[in-house]
Amino acid sequence: MCGPTTLVVGSIDDEKMDGKTVIIQKESGLMKIVMAMGAIFVVVFVALLVAILALAFNMSSSGSSTPQYLQATGSTPTSGDVNIRITENDHGSAATADSIVSVLATQKPPTGPNPCAGKKPDVPNAECVVDAIVTVGPQSGSNVTAGYTGTNDDGSVPITVPYYEAGLCPVNVHWHLGAEHLSVGEYDENGSGPALSDERRRLAGDTSLGFQCTKYDPSDTKFTTPYEWEHCVDMVVGQTYEVHWPHSAAGACGTINQYQTPFYDGVFCRDGILTDTAAQIGVQAQVFIIVNDESYYYPDLMRGMIVDGGMGSDIAKYTGSTTGTSRDNEICSQYSPITWQVDRKCHMVSASTFDKMCADMKAQRDDMTDDLYAHGSRDLVADHLAADNHQRKLVRGPN
Repeated sequence: MCGPTTLVVGSIDDEKMDGKTVIIQKESGLMKIVMAMGAIFVVVFVALLVAILALAFNMSSSGSSTPQYLQATGSTPTSGDVNIRITENDHGSAATADSIVSVLATQKPPTGPNPCAGKKPDVPNAECVVDAIVTVGPQSGSNVTAGYTGTNDDGSVPITVPYYEAGLCPVNVHWHLGAEHLSVGEYDENGSGPALSDERRRLAGDTSLGFQCTKYDPSDTKFTTPYEWEHCVDMVVGQTYEVHWPHSAAGACGTINQYQTPFYDGVFCRDGILTDTAAQIGVQAQVFIIVNDESYYYPDLMRGMIVDGGMGSDIAKYTGSTTGTSRDNEICSQYSPITWQVDRKCHMVSASTFDKMCADMKAQRDDMTDDLYAHGSRDLVADHLAADNHQRKLVRGPN
């Protein structure tokens, strides 16, 4: 066996080696390879250490007050994204504190036929009273304060169960400037809000607005801090809006054409279905005051009334009609009787909740542009035109 090789560093005396020459070129090359590999190892180790430190820093930052922006992926949207700050809250919405959700909002589905287009029947308004006799069905919106009832008795009966239990689906969402209904102490003549601009009056189609919530406080910044709207048109923080969700048994329920503007197209979409309008057509109504506070964010306002804790729990149910500024207490709607289920309470909701709803509306196959702003409010319906069948019902499930 050969003994271990000893590498001597220093000068080499050929004579002392008895004429033998020691050649160390191979040993030299080996050392260079070893040194190069060592250098590579050091570089890789340092790079890995830097990456680990960077990851730890990012994870630490995500728990700080600095918001993280999450960009949604998918098809190119037809409009800009809307960034919505979601915070932990006590109002039932699952949210991550100080996170930011970027909503890819307005990409429409592929174009296709709309079986609901043009289905609105031609039913003109009519005089409410002729020769001292009420000649139309019960009207909306009326007083919905607990205990109120009108005097118009047409024999109709409102739906008293959630609409989905009666076979109805939502076919539209729109809202009015102020509340068309009256609920004393919640939204009434003592309510207040920010001043109206000429543009808001023009869009609403009326110089008046409905009742306002009594929650408005101009000294509280959540009612006065402006919000940068991306999808809704000419909306204002601090203002009161009454949201309507028309439902119908004759809608294109469960299809891509379910949501329609005008809402009449959705209500009357399928032929041969409607035989009892009070039992087969209904409207949900809920009154909101908009705040710039993300603890009041709800992600899906488009699809129906919010039922969460005290929201959507105290409901007035009665038969009435379609509303809007073309009707008053002299000229009435003949789209009657239909059921109304109205939340008696006013609720705060974030501006971003509305903007997300408008983004969802833009993404429907049918063009809902004409419902992206507040419509004008009808004058409060007089007692002799309001139904005598108002019912109070506390509910604990979705309507």
